[in-house]
Amino acid sequence: MKMRGGQLLARALRDKGVTRVFTLSGGFCNPALEGFMQCDIPVINAPHEQVAGHLADGHTRITRNPAVCLVGPEGFAGAVPAMMEAWGERSPVIFVTGSSTLKRQGSGGFKEIDDVSIAAPLTKYSVSITDGERISEFVDRAWKIALSGYPGAVHLSMPVDIMFSSYEEDAMRDERPFERGAQPPPRAWPCPDDLAQVLAVIGQAQRPIIIGGHGVWWSGAERSLEACARQLNIPVFNVPYHQKLLSEASDVYMGLADVHQYHPSKQAIEQSDAVIMVGARLDNQMNFGNPPLFPASTRLICVNGSHEELELNRAADQVLLSDPGAFFKALGSLEPLAADWLETNRAWRAQWVEDMIADIPELDGDRIHPLQLALEAQAAMSDGDWLVIDGGNTHFWSEIAVNIAGWRGLELGNILHPGTFSMLGVGVPFASVAKLNNPDSRVVVISGDGAFLSGGSSIEAAFQEELPIVVVVDNNGGLDCISQQQERLFSNQQHFATDFRDIPFHAMFEGLGGYGELVEKRADIAPAVKRAIASGKTACVNVKTVGHISPIVLATTSKRDKASIE
Repeated sequence: MKMRGGQLLARALRDKGVTRVFTLSGGFCNPALEGFMQCDIPVINAPHEQVAGHLADGHTRITRNPAVCLVGPEGFAGAVPAMMEAWGERSPVIFVTGSSTLKRQGSGGFKEIDDVSIAAPLTKYSVSITDGERISEFVDRAWKIALSGYPGAVHLSMPVDIMFSSYEEDAMRDERPFERGAQPPPRAWPCPDDLAQVLAVIGQAQRPIIIGGHGVWWSGAERSLEACARQLNIPVFNVPYHQKLLSEASDVYMGLADVHQYHPSKQAIEQSDAVIMVGARLDNQMNFGNPPLFPASTRLICVNGSHEELELNRAADQVLLSDPGAFFKALGSLEPLAADWLETNRAWRAQWVEDMIADIPELDGDRIHPLQLALEAQAAMSDGDWLVIDGGNTHFWSEIAVNIAGWRGLELGNILHPGTFSMLGVGVPFASVAKLNNPDSRVVVISGDGAFLSGGSSIEAAFQEELPIVVVVDNNGGLDCISQQQERLFSNQQHFATDFRDIPFHAMFEGLGGYGELVEKRADIAPAVKRAIASGKTACVNVKTVGHISPIVLATTSKRDKASIE
């Protein structure tokens, strides 16, 4: 029996355990779509290729199993921003794009574009399928590369003639590997001598801290991290912009390792005698491992599960190649510290919560501060709910509010937000797949107005799939994060080309068949969010706020000639 190349592609992905495909249906992709239909793999049709990519990315982050983004050749350009966002979080999304015919490659074929070269810097593996009989081989190779070592997105370009041509259904199945199902990726076990040296340093430390990064999440070691930290009384911090590892209500979790969004992290790092970074990179967020963030007197240790990560951590005093889970198991063999250091960090966090609440300025009338918005929105949520954050200043203030609410006891099911590249427009797609994967959980998005507009068409996917998510829009009438930078950088102290008109976001949702509500008073936020949740519809709470500069934006624009913390 013969079948089209697109059908072979679908079968190969089914064999790997793919459970969801996101697309903007195009003619180039029809054979693959027929294959997914025959394989009973659900396909969600998004209103834009970038939205399809963000949906696939969010699904992959939540499940830790690759989802597929399938688009045509012209759609490839639309999917590139989503590809970049996935790259920043090392999310192993499988991007499959239709392309011009292999037969006439390089001669100006229909919609011909060098998608392989364009995608190469944003993926671990970008290749054109050159032989229809090798489709299963290409899928197997891409899948294993995506998940092994330092995970990341991969890109398969499928020429239209291969997509539509017919091949034997068992093509090349007589070659190894005979088993084409998904296999657990190989893990790095630490060299005993190297591990002993690292444990010796940590064992002598009196004030160590752990900073966890996305490598911990992708290795599934966050519970081991928390158990180890509790056993040893070591405070834990999270690298900014990456997947949350511990609940903010955990007694060993302190906050982001960011001196602007969580001020006590500065005290903790400065007074520590050992910083143990696991699954993270010494990049710009970590000041490349340098003072003043990391004092010269502090021993800086980086533990990573792949050599690619270690190569980015050359500035560390010591490095260890080890799967995070294996490292935490070994670390647990050390004697616990006295509880004083952990309690000191908890006291710092308690004082920071009080100070942040006290520092909210008194505003005229009913104008709403973005921190108040984020706190009130979470006041309407319960343990186990999912929160998604999207935006510039909205993101920064919401991160602060998450820590405050967590200290007060709110244990969210999980939190999703933009990654390293701060890509606006991910909020609604991430919330949609959070609801798809957790249908019994309530999902709330706090989105800046600019962020929502960046991915506004994505809300149609939520309506199409009947996903009752709640979008709380921080509506300050413009790109406030950029306006504030301009007002401090421009010689006339004004902002330019950053304003929006008064957009009735709530009415937009009502027009699409959802629930909408306008809020102009702080006291009305939590009740409005509760009503939106109770509506059982895709809903919007449009909150009129006043822009207020966040600590991180203030820090990055403290000098007119310097717009970056680097």
